[in-house]
Order: sequence, then structure tokens, then C-alpha cells
Amino acid sequence: MSKTTIYQGDCLQKLKLLEDNSVDLIVTSPPYADQRKNTYGGISTNKYVDWFLPISAELLRVLKPTGTFILNIKEKVQNGERSTYVLELILEMRKQGWLWTEEFIWHKKNCYPGKWPNRFRDAWERLLQFNKNKKFNMYQESVMVPTGDWAKSRLKKLSETDQIRDNSKVGSGFGKNISNWIDREMAYPTNVLHLATECNNKNHSAAFPSSLPEWFIKLFTQEGDVVLDPFMGSGTTNIVAQRMGRDSIGIEIQEQYYDMVKNSILELNYTLFEPETEYGKTTD
Repeated sequence: MSKTTIYQGDCLQKLKLLEDNSVDLIVTSPPYADQRKNTYGGISTNKYVDWFLPISAELLRVLKPTGTFILNIKEKVQNGERSTYVLELILEMRKQGWLWTEEFIWHKKNCYPGKWPNRFRDAWERLLQFNKNKKFNMYQESVMVPTGDWAKSRLKKLSETDQIRDNSKVGSGFGKNISNWIDREMAYPTNVLHLATECNNKNHSAAFPSSLPEWFIKLFTQEGDVVLDPFMGSGTTNIVAQRMGRDSIGIEIQEQYYDMVKNSILELNYTLFEPETEYGKTTD
């Protein structure tokens, strides 16, 4: 039976309790810059990188060499232009030793329309993939999708080049043989995830749908592996991990959310670590 371990306190301090190279997958969504001020204090864009780097250093330590770190983060717009703090964070994390392996886009397919004088409403968020090594555990077949209607039209009439491994015209080294997909019912997805924003938890200001961590848990772990969310929030990642037969660890600084998760997993096999001291909000 899988085990869920949750801590209440500041994640930078609680991460120090975890062993080196002990986690298979990290999936988390830290507070975005200058957002959630009522619950997490808010971190200004010009201080965000310095605030997060000590945390990412601990995450680098606890992640296994074959593990993956998925960071859900989004830059904000300030004074009519986008902040660069996410890009700056990526560059600094690379200096720490992280490899920025991939970037997934979460397309919020039920996002309602809107505009500002100089832009339209965002309907997407970043999901940055970081690794310690170029070789890591990845189970691509577990997230395959039905080929869909495109196959009926695309494979109906194949050209000569469709039936051979046609070399890339841009010199990328990747080729294709379209005829290989004839009669296949499943195909590999792209790096754009089309998921609704709706979730069952209405008690947290930034809860993401369970289908989001579920997709990455399928892709990067197997049963018995360990999943970590150092910004646990409403506990979505941990609850999904437990349901999928993975051990999980969650850390949450806000006592109200910690208690909420504790109550929601009372029927699960979990270990509770009560806070030794009271932790205040993160402030500028």
C-alpha cells in the first residue's frame, strides 16, 4: 500500500529532512510573483529568483539522478509588458546544475475570453521540466492518445516521401515515415496539454485539476515510486499519487490547508508530522 507523508511548515526547512536522491518526481506550483498575497504573502518579481533558488537547490539534492522536476509557473504582466522573472529563474537554475529539458504548455481549454488595451487573456500556463541528467525515467507509452480523425484524412493518400523515412528539411536530424501510422489506434501526444481548469476543490485559491499531476505521474513514474509536492496547497498531487499507487510527500506552510489535506486523506495510509514551531508568511 502506498504511503502519503505530509509536513506543515516552511518547505525550505522541511526539505532538509528528506534524504539525498530519494524522490522520483517533483510536481509543484509555487506561489507566483506578487500573487496570493492574502495566503502566502506574495513575493515581488525582483526578489522571486533569490527566494526560489535555495528551494530549488534542496529539490536538486533530494531528486534521484533518474528523476524529473515539473514546475508549474507563470510570469505576470507589469506596466504593460511581461515580467522576465521566469526566464531569469530558468537561467539561474541551469547554473545550479539543472537541465532545462522540456517545456509543456497547459492550455486551459475552458478559459473564458477577455482582453486588455494591449493584449488578450492568457489561456495557458508553463510546465517546465528539469532533470539532473540527460537520461531519466520516462514512460511515454503510458500517455498515448487515440489517433483521432486526423489519421483518416492524412493517411488516406500517401505520397512517395510519406512512405520512406524522409529527412528533416531543417537539419534537425529527425525524420518521419507517415505510413508507419497506418492501422494504429494510439499515437504519442504533443507537449501541449488541453485540460480544463475546473477542479473539485473550491477551498484553495490556486488548486489545479487532478488530471494535471496525473498525466505527469503516468509519464515519469511507476507504482511504488515517490512523488513530492513542496507547495502542497490543497493536496491534489498527493491525493492523485496515492490513488495511483505511488508514495508521496507534501509540504504546506499554511496550517489551514495542511489541516484540510489531513482531513481529506484520513482514509488513506499517511504519516503526519506536526509542526515544531509556527511559521509565518513569506513576505518581501
